[in-house]
Amino acid sequence: MNFNRLPAMLFCMAWLAVGNVTAKVDIMACEPEWASLAKSLGGDKVSVESVTTAFQDPHHIEARPSLIVKARNADMLFCTGAELEVGWLPILLLKSTNSKIQPNQPGYFLAADQVALIEKPASVDRSQGDVHADGNPHVHWDPYRLLTIAEAFHQRLQTVDPGNDTHYRQRYREFVIRFRSAIKTWEAKAEPLNGVKVFVYHKNWSYLLNWLKIEAVADLEPKPGIPPTGAHLARLLKASKHSPAKMILIANYQDEKAARWLSDRADIPVVSLPFTVGGDHSVTDLISLYDEVLTRLLAASSP
Repeated sequence: MNFNRLPAMLFCMAWLAVGNVTAKVDIMACEPEWASLAKSLGGDKVSVESVTTAFQDPHHIEARPSLIVKARNADMLFCTGAELEVGWLPILLLKSTNSKIQPNQPGYFLAADQVALIEKPASVDRSQGDVHADGNPHVHWDPYRLLTIAEAFHQRLQTVDPGNDTHYRQRYREFVIRFRSAIKTWEAKAEPLNGVKVFVYHKNWSYLLNWLKIEAVADLEPKPGIPPTGAHLARLLKASKHSPAKMILIANYQDEKAARWLSDRADIPVVSLPFTVGGDHSVTDLISLYDEVLTRLLAASSP
């Protein structure tokens, strides 16, 4: 053995040991809301990236080679489920050949699997449009369901990375305290929204509307996933004279053209809302997302 090289060898071994100890759990999130939740619960023990942005429709994403590489390197997958990503996630999982994030593995986590879903159809066929057979997937718009998902995900983190279980428990406790306090504030502020009638564009907001007791009287889509047609908008315009709505809600990644057409003729304001984290410069996490959406809803509902 060349003893002159021994100090260098020992240094390399020590560096590798430290690298192994401090390695972060690599989490690939399908949507920004889950990336935000994973960061809140994982802190500096995780590395998180969302493969979609707040200005993309998560129904329609291409399984690009760059996404396949991210999936191949991930320790965990955090997605919505309930068929929201059905057009691209299965391809991503297949081509990644990453056993860690396949279904039934600890690294595979779907938010919709952790909670009961609303708007589950009794039956599904193509004539109904783009209907989710398992129910409405947009569960991040119910704060109570979100807390249930957070509990399940922090437990999964402990399974995947048991050496940092104390850290994950502490992060989860801190998140719950902050989020429950925020819910009380939101519910107090949102009382004027109870009973307000709105038009929606797609069923993006169903969980939010149920929570705040806002009534969706019509959808700009004639059927789920089918873009608004002139005939359907004309019917909504006629109906608005008998059952007026206070506002038209759209997600800020959606085309406003149809909503503006109806708004101009029915004299109903269009309220464009950030659908997820990053949808506005002020929306940096889940709490600020709810804050911003409530602020816009209250402003639009004021006399």
